[in-house]
Amino acid sequence: MRLKSILLLLCLTTTVAWANNTVISRIGFGSCAKEDRPQPIWNHVNASNPDLFLLIGDNIYGDTKDMDVMRKKYAQFDSIPEFAQLRKTVPVLGTWDDHDYGQNDAGNGYPMKKESQQVFLDFFRVPKDSPRREQEGVYHSEIFGPEGKRVQVILLDTRYFRSPLKSADNSGKPYVANDDPRATILGKKQWSWFEEQLRKPAELRLVVSSIQVVSEDHGSEKWMNFPSERERLFQLIAKTKAAGIVFLSGDRHFAEISMMNAKVGYPIYDFTSSGLNQAAKQWRPFQTNHHRVAGMNFDDNFGLITIDWEKADPILSLQVHDVEGDLRINQKLPLSVLQFGTLK
Repeated sequence: MRLKSILLLLCLTTTVAWANNTVISRIGFGSCAKEDRPQPIWNHVNASNPDLFLLIGDNIYGDTKDMDVMRKKYAQFDSIPEFAQLRKTVPVLGTWDDHDYGQNDAGNGYPMKKESQQVFLDFFRVPKDSPRREQEGVYHSEIFGPEGKRVQVILLDTRYFRSPLKSADNSGKPYVANDDPRATILGKKQWSWFEEQLRKPAELRLVVSSIQVVSEDHGSEKWMNFPSERERLFQLIAKTKAAGIVFLSGDRHFAEISMMNAKVGYPIYDFTSSGLNQAAKQWRPFQTNHHRVAGMNFDDNFGLITIDWEKADPILSLQVHDVEGDLRINQKLPLSVLQFGTLK
């Protein structure tokens, strides 16, 4: 029986068993998929042969308070044959962003967030008796692989608890920093949970944030809209000594890799892939991002992270593939770079 068939069988019975014992070396991810538009990119996602795929936000464009409408949109997405084939082949995990949460740029004030969470969990086949059904927010974590080759996937919820955004003139974008000391992105319970996850042992940690963590210059949604929360994020990494972190983000309708020295002891990388079918189709100038180290400013795309565990110093490849399956970005990174002491 093929490894992926074994993985799927185990996933359907007990997540813990296959998560703890199976080495994974190819993780795909993507964001921003309009359910009523063609999605040819799934052919190339399947051809890339991932061991795991992460849907990291705007998985549908729900934009509704009507949960029947939300369910129909998820069903439309789920009925795409090539995506259905992916779900038959590998585990698919996810979190949400604003449109699949229910409202553009929404935070804790969205009135249907409890109901929307249940529809989201239905789509991801979460059992009715799972503790995730009682939890507020869709944050979730899994660890894959044996000691020495452990990949931790931490899926944050940047919507359910997030305080209101602040604009320069209260009329909309561009957003500016919300300096209210009470303002939050993750909320008290999720921050506590996140710290617990970072204290678990793992060699590589993929921390999924639907919005960008590193980029500072644009006026759209990003962690820098809540500067004290972003600083808390970096301080928590330093406090817990959680090595091996790479952030995954979406939302922007283009792809890029950003990197900064956040004073945690090693460089912080933010790997953005967006969108699966919502990216600009024609060339356009790059928006300013003084942390960008690689970029792709148009074309639909998905991200792929490969790990060569056979090297004495395992090599990560942060790849972006376009709708034709062509490789557009390939940033190679020794895992040793993501260890404390690389930067001061």
